[in-house]
Amino acid sequence: MLYRNLGSTGEKISILGYGCMRLPVKNGQYNNVDSVNAIHLIRKAIDNGVNYIDTAYPYHNGHSETVIADALKNGYRDKVFISDKLPSWLIQKREDMDHYLQEQLERLQTEQIDFYLLHSIKEDYWSKLESLGVLEFLDEAVADGRIKYTGFSFHGELELFFDVIDSYNWDVCQVQYNIVDENYQAGIEGIRYASSKGVGVVIMEPLRGGTLVKTIPTEVQDIWDESPVKRSPVEWALKYLWDKKEINVVLSGMSNNNDLDENLKIAEEGFTNSLTPDEKEIIKEVRTVYRFRKQVDCTQCGYCMPCPQGVDIPGNFLQLNHSYMFQDTENAKMNYYMLLKDNERASKCNKCGECEKLCPQMIPIQSTLETVRKTFE
Repeated sequence: MLYRNLGSTGEKISILGYGCMRLPVKNGQYNNVDSVNAIHLIRKAIDNGVNYIDTAYPYHNGHSETVIADALKNGYRDKVFISDKLPSWLIQKREDMDHYLQEQLERLQTEQIDFYLLHSIKEDYWSKLESLGVLEFLDEAVADGRIKYTGFSFHGELELFFDVIDSYNWDVCQVQYNIVDENYQAGIEGIRYASSKGVGVVIMEPLRGGTLVKTIPTEVQDIWDESPVKRSPVEWALKYLWDKKEINVVLSGMSNNNDLDENLKIAEEGFTNSLTPDEKEIIKEVRTVYRFRKQVDCTQCGYCMPCPQGVDIPGNFLQLNHSYMFQDTENAKMNYYMLLKDNERASKCNKCGECEKLCPQMIPIQSTLETVRKTFE
């Protein structure tokens, strides 16, 4: 395992971090974590040098934190840094911040959270948190030892990112970045700015929820195949990130042994400035293809769920994207009816708008669901 300094913290962090938003589950139920398998995977990752474990209050409906607590027993807690997040959308008053932090400490069975981030910062969340005194809360939590380092995960526009970075002496920031999302949200400009200020950079969605490696469009695969250097799409995606000196750690949601083994192997060669100009040009070609094909900017993160009406919002968007990205509306329509129950389909949306308040990608969910309905129904 390779390690990099995390910003100005002085901490040596593994370049591969374990993202615990997509742990293995039973019967396809997100809140039913396969704890035995999850604990095995987390411990195996730690045994192979991973020392950064990332979670958040809503992951697996709270079960992510409790499974991590079990995984870190028997001496494993001393080998890792835990990163957790304050649920920004649930904060209504200053006391809520202490309430959720205390609940998370109890779930994790730890006296201190190493990295505590404000979750999913965008314009409305940031203004509210600031007005309620969140920066003072962070100062107090560091002073009394409940947390060691501060940070935020970001899902807003670039200008807001600059404002947030400049507002406080942050230790880390977590941003979405991959071979497709080079200029999305904080983007490369935000990453470079954060790094220049000594703020550690943690990358989420390196494979865009797996969409960059699971079903690859023919024209994208052709580009990979024509490269003189032969790599799997996963290896291309991860090496693209680790090539950049400003990036300190890349989170991956590894839900099975194959994913973990592959990522651990790739991480052995995750050096900065290791891609040649020709290889960077190949990645640029792939990026161009994807940008022309994708219809909805959904990463399947599930923040919009559960829908009060039972609509499977990510499931609907997945099929819409598949119809465009893979030019196969009929097959996507078949999956729409096979994989989604009647109450989970787009036509059941009653336009309450609750989902749009939570979407990190700021997708106009209501109108997009209407597009899904028109396409498939």
